[in-house]
Order: sequence, then structure tokens, then C-alpha cells
Amino acid sequence: QPCWPLYSAKLDRMVKFLKANKVVVVLQGRYAGKKAVIVKNYDEGTSSRPYGHALVCGLSTYPRKVTKKMPKKKQDKHSRVKTFIKTVNYNHLMPTRYTLDVDLKTTVTPDVLENATKKVAARKEAKKVLEERFKTGKSRWFFTRLAF
Repeated sequence: QPCWPLYSAKLDRMVKFLKANKVVVVLQGRYAGKKAVIVKNYDEGTSSRPYGHALVCGLSTYPRKVTKKMPKKKQDKHSRVKTFIKTVNYNHLMPTRYTLDVDLKTTVTPDVLENATKKVAARKEAKKVLEERFKTGKSRWFFTRLAF
């Protein structure tokens, strides 16, 4: 006979490690194997999604290799990224030990996903923010493609 009260008490004490700015790897779907950052997490779920999930913003296309002897135009072209915004079930996310200190909360919000034009605008804003972060040279691991 299972001890359900003990089990639920154990769940309450579990450490919540999927927090905002945590870098995760998407495991399922179109963006499987791509890195993303948690913008907002829903541990308890919502009425429309009654399971733990997170709003993530990630890289669908990674920047290419840039060298000093490349012309400026080519460096800019190689530094481009393409982003995605998605709500993903916790089961389809693999957390990493990394965090990314990027302020995406203002641009990527939950209501952005409801409207296609808003989503495109938010993706472009996120693209600008992430490209700036790449050009500073910080968080290098986030901007490298997973080779598998």
C-alpha cells in the first residue's frame, strides 16, 4: 500500500532548480538538441497546461566561426543567430549547470505566444539581445553548437 501523504510531502521539499536564466537543452520536437534559456517557469502548471512547464527562448541557428582576418561584413554575417520562443514541458528539458544573465523578461512574455506578429517581434528583440551578448564574448558555451 503506497504512502501518498508521505510522497506528497516529499514533493513539496524537492529543490526547484529550473529557474529563470537557467540554460537548458530541449530534448524533443523541432528544436531537439538546441540550447535555450528559461524566461519564466511554471512549477505547478496552469489551467490550460496542468503540468510543470517553462517559457524558453533559445537558439535555432548558432553563430559560425569568426576569425580576426575576416572582413567586418563577413564577421557580422557569421555572428548572426536565429532564435525561437516556446513553451516546453519540463520532461522535455535537460538542465545544465550554466546560467545566462540576459534580461529577456521584458521582451519575451507569456502573452507573446498568443499572437503571431507579437511573437515575431519578440523573436527579433531576443535575437538582438543574444547577438550583443555573443559579440561581447561572454557565455561562450551557450553559443557553441552541441556536437552529437
